[in-house]
Amino acid sequence: MKHFRGIICLIATSILLFNTLHSVGQNKKQKSKKPLVVFVTGDHEYSSEATMPLIAAELEKNYGMRTIVLKSSPDYKSEENIPGLEALKDADLAVFFLRWRRLPEDQLKYIDDYLKSGKPVMGFRTSTHAFNYPAGHPLEKWNAFGEFALGAPPGWGKGGHTHYGHNSTTDVSVIPAQSKHPVLIGVPNNFHAASWLYHVLPHYPVKGSTWLLMGKSVNPDKAAIDNPVAWTWKTAAGGKVFMTTLGHPADFNEEGFQRLVINAVQWTLDRPVQKKWAGKIEMNVPYRD
Repeated sequence: MKHFRGIICLIATSILLFNTLHSVGQNKKQKSKKPLVVFVTGDHEYSSEATMPLIAAELEKNYGMRTIVLKSSPDYKSEENIPGLEALKDADLAVFFLRWRRLPEDQLKYIDDYLKSGKPVMGFRTSTHAFNYPAGHPLEKWNAFGEFALGAPPGWGKGGHTHYGHNSTTDVSVIPAQSKHPVLIGVPNNFHAASWLYHVLPHYPVKGSTWLLMGKSVNPDKAAIDNPVAWTWKTAAGGKVFMTTLGHPADFNEEGFQRLVINAVQWTLDRPVQKKWAGKIEMNVPYRD
């Protein structure tokens, strides 16, 4: 009987040990899984289909991530087709750099489902006016994507959204109260951006956002005021948001801006922002006049 009880105890211990090891293994597997970052690009002006793949390559090479870059098809001027949006179903982070698209409803559904999931979102520059459906169109509400997805104005010309002329540039500075924010680790207190400053005040960024960077227009074509150029927020579904109104191809040549972008990816994914910087990324993407 004692022998039988010993066997039972041994079996029970073995099962417990197996379950423990299996659980530990599963936890390690989950922790070690590389996050998937999906870039959704399509603009007429800023060559996002060229800048975003370079950021994606850097994330894969030095920051332990998987990436997919989606592009308008057959080329960047195509406003009604971005193949592959079903990749958003598996994405851990969606990054948008769009301008005046008119995607069909079946493609928009993937974006809608992603936003409703509460997963994080990043946006660049013209994503304030990512979509441009005509008045009365069944999908017209998507013209306000900038507002409900990024905490930005709900489209070009809405809420006072404009800029200070294509011959202007922007001096960027860290907002002192946020100097310790993880997204700003290693970002210089001041740097210059080729982007002409977007006017978003006074109604945007939306209430509840945290402003990180302020922009001052250089050589504006009208009376100018300083405007925030980078902020964080949370969507209605609770997804973390990082948005910047910068994004001119020449901005990506600035190491400080590169650092900002890489930091923001890590922060939105709830990963510790690495203090060690892998080094400047060679970009050199032309601007389309």
